[in-house]
Amino acid sequence: MLSVKSATFGPIENNCYLITDEKTNKSALVDCTEDSDKMMNFIEGANLEYILLTHGHFDHIGGVKAVKAKTGAKVVISKEDEPMLTSSKLSLAAFCGGVQNNTEADILISDGDVITLGESEIKAIATPGHTKGGFCYVCDGKIFTGDTMFFCSCGRTDFPGGSPLEIVQSLKKIASLDGNLIVYPGHDRQSTLDFERAMELRDMMLELQGEV
Repeated sequence: MLSVKSATFGPIENNCYLITDEKTNKSALVDCTEDSDKMMNFIEGANLEYILLTHGHFDHIGGVKAVKAKTGAKVVISKEDEPMLTSSKLSLAAFCGGVQNNTEADILISDGDVITLGESEIKAIATPGHTKGGFCYVCDGKIFTGDTMFFCSCGRTDFPGGSPLEIVQSLKKIASLDGNLIVYPGHDRQSTLDFERAMELRDMMLELQGEV
């Protein structure tokens, strides 16, 4: 079983999640917005093994360098988004007034990779569209969607590396997953996959398909 602790950080109100394998007390942090006392208090006491990045935009990576230095956690990101960890232009920090704290990846994930956290398994699923290397993480009836899927919405596709066609394909991929997964997005409130399937996901995909 995995427990989830959440908090919201920064001016863009990013959601970060601390997930913990209850049997071993080993944890992973999904996205890491900022280097702040609030972030350090959020992870305080956790046996942090990984920092799982959904993508490389500045508002999701700003605290990675500090948290990695403090905890020794391994930084996980896709090969496609890895360059954003060391480029304020690619991470959009240079254009949005964000902070770029350059850091390095420890693990580069590919679609379908499985990350072991204690006695739990976390599956990494490639979901490009918001960025070329966007990923979701699926575990224990939960999906952490970053900026691919929000409550009744999805991430922007007009940034460099974004693609309406790819995000439509990624939304379809998420919709095809088994079960009524709890959706933990990078911004806004949580949802469920059944709700998104029934209420908005189909309409979103149809609307986005009109843009390509």
